Amino acid sequence: MPNDLSTPLQSSMTPPAIVMPSDEALGIAPDDPNATSVQVTVMPEDNATPSGAAYDLPKTVITALERNPRLQAAKAYLSAAKQGRYSKTSAFMPKLSGSYTYSYTDWPRVKGEAPTQSNTEYTLAFSVKQNLFTGWKVLNEYRKAKLQVEQAETNYINEELSLLLTVQENFLNLLGAQENVRSAKDSVARLRSQLQVTQAFYDVGLKPRLDVLQAEVDLGSAEDTLLQAQNTVDTQRARLATLMDLELNDPLVYTGELRYLPFNLSLEACLTEAYRNRPDLQIYQRAIEIGRKDSHIAGSVMLPQVAATLDWYQSGSHPDMRGDTLQASLNKYDTYVFTIGVNWEIFDFGENYFNWRQAQELVKQFEADYANQFLEATFDVKSRHLSIAETAKRIKVARQSLAAAKESYRMAVARYQAQVGTSTEVLDAQSRLSNAEAQATQAVVDNQVAVANLYVSMGRKNITLDVSDLPGAPVPMPKTTVSTPVSGKQPAKKPAKPAS
Repeated sequence: MPNDLSTPLQSSMTPPAIVMPSDEALGIAPDDPNATSVQVTVMPEDNATPSGAAYDLPKTVITALERNPRLQAAKAYLSAAKQGRYSKTSAFMPKLSGSYTYSYTDWPRVKGEAPTQSNTEYTLAFSVKQNLFTGWKVLNEYRKAKLQVEQAETNYINEELSLLLTVQENFLNLLGAQENVRSAKDSVARLRSQLQVTQAFYDVGLKPRLDVLQAEVDLGSAEDTLLQAQNTVDTQRARLATLMDLELNDPLVYTGELRYLPFNLSLEACLTEAYRNRPDLQIYQRAIEIGRKDSHIAGSVMLPQVAATLDWYQSGSHPDMRGDTLQASLNKYDTYVFTIGVNWEIFDFGENYFNWRQAQELVKQFEADYANQFLEATFDVKSRHLSIAETAKRIKVARQSLAAAKESYRMAVARYQAQVGTSTEVLDAQSRLSNAEAQATQAVVDNQVAVANLYVSMGRKNITLDVSDLPGAPVPMPKTTVSTPVSGKQPAKKPAKPAS
């Protein structure tokens, strides 16, 4: 009869012959002190048949850069800026205009006398106008349009880096989520094995019913955690499909490595590269220059405007402009008029002056915005650099904790089998092992995410997170491997903050 009381067992009772579960059954892989990475493959939902080749990190990023509408919008903005530059270039050229008009005039005349000129008149005219001096308005508008093209190009690079980082973060989080699924499955396997052992002890009366109930509760909790982890994987898969502009239900396979490599690029080197390459800083610099051109354009209307005009026209009382048959002196076919004029608005109660002052104040605003963005960029790089150092320490601690948790779980199971330990000790050890696995996985994911963020913070486009181009880097992994940067060049001199 099963023993439902938490009382010591009688010495005459012997434990059942239960074999200690193997590491594979418990979900514990053999320890490898030299292991530095974990290969992760994310299969489609419900083991659906994959369509096409597997997507590693480089292929996922490249697909997103080619198909994502976000970059298409940035590309259209760049094209629009180029059209604006073409428009301002044509402003230097003369302008040709033409017209063809008909008019009717009721000329007064003495009653009974013949009319002296026709009431109808047809006129064909062409005019060529060339601006000679506009207060440098046309020149500054062209320079502004040229700066806007450069700003649009930089904006495209900035959007590209932002999308690249988003894809890399979601891809790495997907690998981490898949590892959490594996860890959750291992946890369920361990708890199921423990439940079987506890049930066997209970069946022969060696353990109370309480131990069985506790094992069942913990198993249910582990299964709930597994369901949440699987949902996270499905969510990350959907997010990547969205970023790549693919169907959400496409049965794609994602494969990559969760790998840690030490990052040895100094903070000063990172800042030097960031100040030189960050597109957001360049966008703010262009905004300052564009603001200055706007100030010059606003001031140009206060200067005299000089233009030359050549007019040609034909007129007559018939649609073919043959002249007026009633006035022989007007029977002319061609008339030319050449004009050079100066137009200067001398006083307007300060309207143009205050517009110019407004533009100058906006330049000061852009300079202040740039100074603030410069500080934010500095903090961004430093915080990412510190995150890499933090995650490196976390990985070391997590590995040690994971090794201790595995050994603790083995010992707890062995003690329970030998009737010198309790079910609570086994369940607690299993919980610590699951937490240690999750922490180890998250530390590696955070490390690679921090490296990806640092690369983007430096304004560098690194699709594969490869480090083979840096001096002192380790032997590069194959192209299909996702690896993290490890070292970099030292700056020749300490970067100086650009003047506003």
